[in-house]
Amino acid sequence: MPTQPSKTLETFDNPRPGRDYTIRIRIPEFTCLCPRTGQPDFAELLLEYVPEARCVELKSLKLYIWSFREEGHFHEDVTNRILDDLVGALAPRFMRLTAEFNVRGGLYTTVIAEHRAPGWAPPQPVHLP
Repeated sequence: MPTQPSKTLETFDNPRPGRDYTIRIRIPEFTCLCPRTGQPDFAELLLEYVPEARCVELKSLKLYIWSFREEGHFHEDVTNRILDDLVGALAPRFMRLTAEFNVRGGLYTTVIAEHRAPGWAPPQPVHLP
C-alpha cells in the first residue's frame, strides 16, 4: 500500500493570523477498536478551530485519523487524545472536537472536548435585523 497511517500532524502558516475565523472539518469515517472486546467502533468527528499561527494540513490529518483504526481506545480517551495532539501541533486560539460514536449495545455516545487559549474570548455575534 503506497500510503500508510501516521501519527505525524503536518501544519502550514495561517494565511490570515490577524483575523479570528473558524475552520470546520467533518471526518465521517473514524474507527478504532473497543479496548474490551476488540470489536470496531465507528464515529463521525467534527473538528472546529480558530487558528493562531498554524493550520493543519488535511492529508496528514487523514493519515493521523487512520492511525487509530487498529488501536483500542475508550471513546472519552480517544477524543481527548486527538484534541491534545492537535492542540500540541497547532496551538490554536480555540478548538472543539465532537465525536459522535455509532450505536453499541443500544447506546450512542457523544464526547465533546474543548481547548481555549489563555486570554482568548470569542467575538460577539452580530445580530442583523
